[in-house]
Amino acid sequence: MPAMLSRNPVPAIAFAIGLALIAFQSWLLFEAQQPLLERPVHLCAALVLLFLYKPLRSETLPRWLCGAIDALLILGAVAVLGYYLIGFERLTTRMENVSPIFTTDILFGALLVFLLLEGSRRAVGWVLVWVLLAFIAYALWGNLLPGWLNFRGFDAEAATEITTMTTAGVLGITTSTSVSFIFYFVLFGAFYAAVGGGQLFIDLAIRAAGRATGGTAKAAIIGSSLMGSISGSAVANVVSTGVFTIPLMKKTGVPAHRASGIEAIASTGGQLMPPIMGVAAFIMAELLGVPYAQIALAGLIPAVAFYLALIMVVDLSARRDGVRAMTAEEIAQIAPIAPRLHLILPPLILIGTLVSGYSAAYSAVIASLSCLVVPFLRRATWIGGKEIVDALRDAPKQVAEVAVPIAAIGIVIAVAVQSNLALKFAGSLLSLSEGSIYLSLMLAMVGCIVMGMGLPTVAAYIIGAVLFVPAIQDLGIPPLAAHFFIFYYCVLSMVTPPVALASFAAAAVGQASTVKTSLAAFGLSLVAFFVPFAFVFDPGVLAQGTAAQIGFSALSLLVSTALWAVAFGGWAGRPLGWASRLPIGAAGLVAVIAPSGSTPWMIALALGWSLTLGVAALSRRAKTDGIPNPAE
Repeated sequence: MPAMLSRNPVPAIAFAIGLALIAFQSWLLFEAQQPLLERPVHLCAALVLLFLYKPLRSETLPRWLCGAIDALLILGAVAVLGYYLIGFERLTTRMENVSPIFTTDILFGALLVFLLLEGSRRAVGWVLVWVLLAFIAYALWGNLLPGWLNFRGFDAEAATEITTMTTAGVLGITTSTSVSFIFYFVLFGAFYAAVGGGQLFIDLAIRAAGRATGGTAKAAIIGSSLMGSISGSAVANVVSTGVFTIPLMKKTGVPAHRASGIEAIASTGGQLMPPIMGVAAFIMAELLGVPYAQIALAGLIPAVAFYLALIMVVDLSARRDGVRAMTAEEIAQIAPIAPRLHLILPPLILIGTLVSGYSAAYSAVIASLSCLVVPFLRRATWIGGKEIVDALRDAPKQVAEVAVPIAAIGIVIAVAVQSNLALKFAGSLLSLSEGSIYLSLMLAMVGCIVMGMGLPTVAAYIIGAVLFVPAIQDLGIPPLAAHFFIFYYCVLSMVTPPVALASFAAAAVGQASTVKTSLAAFGLSLVAFFVPFAFVFDPGVLAQGTAAQIGFSALSLLVSTALWAVAFGGWAGRPLGWASRLPIGAAGLVAVIAPSGSTPWMIALALGWSLTLGVAALSRRAKTDGIPNPAE
């Protein structure tokens, strides 16, 4: 081991820096610091870790030159940290738009922006970089654009001040969220995965649903929803659970592209599932100024509706296509659950502490520490130093891959707000929709999906929140519903062609066509595609209101999405032709988007379920009388 480290010291250096970051974040729990101290330390450490864990790779540049570039980037991140530490007192006491801006401020500001651009490229690819460059160009040369896009532009001093010298740019709300929330929940996810929690979720799902019709697909949905509620990342969820679930589905007759598509949409939905939703949910809590527990509670009913509709459409499709269930012998190959069932305790501890009113960060730390104790309750699940080291290495690495790109999005926020672009964009959207609430929501939906293609959910959500939420709120929609509407569609952009990151990852795991996988995942996502319209018009869906109102709203959403699922699943005791599926689907759509209890809602449910139950009754009678199924 020492010999290996001497030949390649990078892993040891990265591990040590990761431990230092964990120690720093632990200290912050007890001794909170000034934003312009804790945020630069967090961000610069994340930059260094990212450049260490994702070194430059090039087919044209020699290896030594790539290493030298990485070293320069790391030194640049250290220099930026030195700039903030040395200038801490001046930066915290200066007056914005009044105090002078020095040449060193501009140089280090430009260096930080460059590091964030390169770090974002390595973390999530070129799409985000191009978006960031477009906003930087707009900040500098907005005076050259026509119409409502035109504004006077910022000079170098003003651009530096709004992006890197205050808590309104890259050191603003996105980095604050990474420091205060994301780090601790990623730490918990890494520890829980290291002790075998993810595998337990998958095995529980197989035991619960494997023997049912389409059991492997249902197990994939249940397992991915459970794991996704811990990981909070669609692509990470696909990779971690898909290696188990996709081969299982293929083994029982599910085509490779459909199996990959099921895993993609199931993993994507994990970002909607409490207690740990996607990173964007933590940003939402910060933007709204509410406790994260309130966001998690509001997201519960839509997430349940999403997954129940998905399970239902998979079940009906399996009945239509004749997909077999898992055999007893196949299920018996799963490791026994009972000796590992106590590993469910850490998530329960997390939920319990959150519900009890403790802060999100404190709850995540307590749950992480429980991961070091719970495995020792049974001899079969004991862990050793390797598992702990893996968690201590993986957590800072995962934090770096999130912290850098979301800090970079602070550039978008600063430019959009300071240039008044956000308000002008909102006004233009309202003008285009001529004040129609449905048309405005449709335009916002399309905008989020298009913008989310190729961007991580958190990046798409932040940009969407800046540009679309003000316009939606101007229509009289409450802030929570407006943010959830944007958040939901930014999540679904992960499976929306032509660029669908979760679908691409699933296709790679399942060795399937990326195009067919993307189309399959998108088709499955349609079963819950209009759920956001429900909580825009019905606050009870987001757990707002009395217990009776919330219960009625939840039941209404579940019944409506189930009807929509029947149309997509194409089965009601027998295969449904388009003559039945179209009216059932239309009724389901109206029931989902119409306010609960309204006349259109009641008519749609009555017609849709009458037709569905009527077809099912005819099917049962036909089977009893031995009449063949008519061609619809």
